[in-house]
Amino acid sequence: MRVCRCSSKDELALEAALAGAERIRKALHEKGRANIVLATGMSQAGMLSHLARENLDWGRVTAFHLDEYIGIRATHPASFRRYLQERFLSQVKLKAFHAIQGEKEPIAEVKRLNRLIGNVDIDVAFVGIGENGHLAFNDPPANVDTELPYILVRLDEACRRQQVGEGWFKSAREVPPTAITMSIRQIQEAQCIICTVPEARKAKAVQAAVEGDIGPQTPASYLQEHSRAYIYVDPDSASLLGPSRDPVVIEVPKLGELRSLRAGSEHFHLLVAADFSKMQDPELGEFAD
Repeated sequence: MRVCRCSSKDELALEAALAGAERIRKALHEKGRANIVLATGMSQAGMLSHLARENLDWGRVTAFHLDEYIGIRATHPASFRRYLQERFLSQVKLKAFHAIQGEKEPIAEVKRLNRLIGNVDIDVAFVGIGENGHLAFNDPPANVDTELPYILVRLDEACRRQQVGEGWFKSAREVPPTAITMSIRQIQEAQCIICTVPEARKAKAVQAAVEGDIGPQTPASYLQEHSRAYIYVDPDSASLLGPSRDPVVIEVPKLGELRSLRAGSEHFHLLVAADFSKMQDPELGEFAD
């Protein structure tokens, strides 16, 4: 896991989209196709807007749906299929989008989805973190032992209150109590995970997911085990985090190597962090020449 701290919510959305687009571009170059997972919710809106504007060969990209309520149709105002149609699918022409059909018989629908995803390699999974630490609709305590790609789950009260708070439903009673979701293990199978988590209301969940113990009570904590999981946070959602545990350290090459960059009339502008007290005046002068 890497935590990517951004200066604002808008920067977070852009940086996450660019990182995800590069992973898709890499898969298209290496394999000729790409498979992605799409999430929904207010945290994804800005990122999806930027992602849809990326110049990619979307006709070679297949998308899988992360989660959906059981018992509502795609026309329902809170349907995640409707969300994706309005914010992403209407703007790009994918090779295929495998939606979760929440109005279908749940067990049969889960079996259908599991057959579809089968042995498919997911290149990029776009996800978020819930206020209760959920990952997709895997609420605590999450079923982390199942090997099924999609599972049936019951939503806890905190999750249902979040849906009301975001304006999707008028009351918690209106929120469907059950859903179909991609499992933790299936999300972890993705080659790369782009997790966007803005806003102060997610600060406690971000802290628990990034700095807390790994376990089913904080489902998003399992992202710590993924070497290519990138958590994009803004100042509000990162407000409870301590200093970065994995600072980026770039080794500065020797001066002779830097001077060798000069070629003809080309000029290189370098910003170098160095201990100038250990440099001899002739060296410094030649470097600045």
